[in-house]
Parts: sequence; structure tokens; C-alpha cells
Amino acid sequence: MSTEFLTPLLVILVVAACTFLTRFLPFALFGGGKEVPALVKTLGDLLPPAVIAILVVYCLKGVSVMVAPHGFPEFIAVAIVALLHIWKRNNLLSIGGGTLVYMVLIQMVFV
Repeated sequence: MSTEFLTPLLVILVVAACTFLTRFLPFALFGGGKEVPALVKTLGDLLPPAVIAILVVYCLKGVSVMVAPHGFPEFIAVAIVALLHIWKRNNLLSIGGGTLVYMVLIQMVFV
């Protein structure tokens, strides 16, 4: 077999194995009525808000308040995401609504 065929095949196999392992491992460790350790429960509570905070910082890191439009589209979109999430508690609606508002703002309002 040539490396042109072998390399993509190996990559696919490694990705498939890692995906299978990450899906299977929690059931193997905590399935069957086993008690989930307190550390895992704590991480499950703390990590989602931490990841969201990191993503917000990453998304807003390039916003310059000194140059027009002074970050208004970004901050309006962030406010829309927060308000939609507080109102409906639906991640898809919050992210989708904020993205839609942001795109409308940068394409039609702050041109």
C-alpha cells in the first residue's frame, strides 16, 4: 500500500478510536449504577460556565473600542445572547439569535 492511501486511513482510524473511547469511557467508569465521584460532579458544574467565559473573551479580544464602530455590534450581540438565555434558557436560541443579530448589524447597520 502507498502512503497516499495509508496515511488518511490511519488518521481516520485514530480519530474513530478516540471518538469511540470518549463516548464509551464514561459508561464504563460510571455506568451500572455506580456513584459518580464528587470531583467529576464539581467539574460538571464548573466547566460549562468557564468554557463559555473563555469563548466570550476569545470572541471579543479583537474588538477595538477606539475605532468605529467602537465594538457596538459585538456588545449588542453579547447582550442579546445574554437576554435570550436568561429569558428562554435555550442555548441554541441564544447563540443563534445573537449570531443573527450580529450579522444583521455588521451587514446592514454598521456598514
